[in-house]
Amino acid sequence: MADTMEWTGRTVEAALEAAAADLGCAPASLEYTVLEQPSRGFLGLIGRKDARIRVRDIDGAAVAETKAADPSADMAELETRLEEEVEETQVDAPDQAASAKAAKAKAAVSLLEQEKRARKFLEDVFAAMKIEVELQRSETEEGILFQIEGESLGILIGKHGQTLDALQYLTNLAANRGVAGERLHVQLDIEGYRARREETLTRLAGHLAEKACRIGQEIHLEPMNRHERKIIHMALQDSRKVSTYSAGDEPRRYVVIVPRRRRRAENSRRSRENEDN
Repeated sequence: MADTMEWTGRTVEAALEAAAADLGCAPASLEYTVLEQPSRGFLGLIGRKDARIRVRDIDGAAVAETKAADPSADMAELETRLEEEVEETQVDAPDQAASAKAAKAKAAVSLLEQEKRARKFLEDVFAAMKIEVELQRSETEEGILFQIEGESLGILIGKHGQTLDALQYLTNLAANRGVAGERLHVQLDIEGYRARREETLTRLAGHLAEKACRIGQEIHLEPMNRHERKIIHMALQDSRKVSTYSAGDEPRRYVVIVPRRRRRAENSRRSRENEDN
């Protein structure tokens, strides 16, 4: 009956070669079973595991005498292995930094390409409309802003900025077409319209809040886009007299201004009804 023993190595092949060397035979003459696959562990150092195999001498060519354990040889092998691991880690670290740098550069190139798409789309639209404009580009916290400058551009704004919002939506679609990673947010403005609109909505919020308190009823504003609804909510978020919430479905979602006294009265009435029930 052939003898069986176990050997370890950094790889299965290394373990098999070690077994053949110890037994004094060719690796091809040995039959083996893999008991444990090798594992690099964390950073190749912590938790690393060698391959472990069970070997069977199928040709009877193994030397019966086995080598005595040599602690100094084992220690030397361990030191050599640790040195190799450290060298690999030192090589991998710059590679990882380079990979991260390359990924960041690739993302920057992607955003630049998306910006080029957005500009090209706008230029094509204005050329088709035969409108001469200049695009002044600046960066915002969310992405980039194209300030559109020219003469008689009211047609591009539309009622309450609806045309401008639609153009902005289409520009973002064109810029981010087929993009699976980071998406570029493009905002459009015409001769400071966005700032004027925000000021108008802020004043409107204050007037309607006073009206809601005066008549003691909710006030429903006209449908607005998400950005304009946010302006209303922000304008009244610190008010002690009213609260706000959004209702309805897109694209006709709107803001509701509620006097706090009425809300407290309704909550009190509902509480009494629940107690009666």
